[in-house]
Amino acid sequence: MRFLNTLSLVFFFVFSSCAQEEPQLRTSIQADDFTPKLANGYLIEHTYYTLSYSNTHRQAEFSYYFLSPASIQGGQERTDDFRVDPKVKSNPVKSTDYQGSGYDRGHLCPAADMALNLTAMSETFYMSNMSPMTPSFNRGIWSKLEDWVRDAALQEGGLFVVTGPVLSKSCGSINSSITIPCSYYKIVFKGGSNPKMLGFLLSNAGASGSVQQFVITIDALEQQTGIDFFPQLEDALEQSLESKVSLSGWGF
Repeated sequence: MRFLNTLSLVFFFVFSSCAQEEPQLRTSIQADDFTPKLANGYLIEHTYYTLSYSNTHRQAEFSYYFLSPASIQGGQERTDDFRVDPKVKSNPVKSTDYQGSGYDRGHLCPAADMALNLTAMSETFYMSNMSPMTPSFNRGIWSKLEDWVRDAALQEGGLFVVTGPVLSKSCGSINSSITIPCSYYKIVFKGGSNPKMLGFLLSNAGASGSVQQFVITIDALEQQTGIDFFPQLEDALEQSLESKVSLSGWGF
């Protein structure tokens, strides 16, 4: 009887510990859902990020996720396992489809944002998360902006991030099927008692200087993309954040 009582206590503490840890982990990864309203794609949910995939353009119109300090500082190394996304419904892009095109397989949700664990890192290498970027852009000013976002997320204790190509205007195609976007956007949002939001729009070409020069209103991005960003916000707050540019508190 004493053995059974002891065993019961052991199970109680184990299950109690797991029950306490799971919500804490879930909260640290994503506390709220601010998924944009789809324009042309369909939603694909991966473990740590969500995207809206366009069969017409054979790439995502946006990727969305909560970027936490833990995700940045996780220490997981790059996997570089580019592959077909099994959740794409038809005609998925293969890892070899960009070969000979002169364009990089550019991440929308950056690999360096998903260093939390092997699953988080590996899922960023689904081809649904790739878009054709010129090498000078992908490895230059775009990489610089991604670094800035990670620094801002560390300072703010986490940010909601939306990234995507502007698909309303094409600068050509790869294999007559993968649209080459002329520009890309990125939006960062900090919720809480003092919410703030910032948008960027960059041409798919090399550029120099500060990322600050590419700041744009969210309203302007919505007009170009046809996507309703952060529709879950209260109307007055959404209008206030999206109609103007405010660099205050962003560390420029």
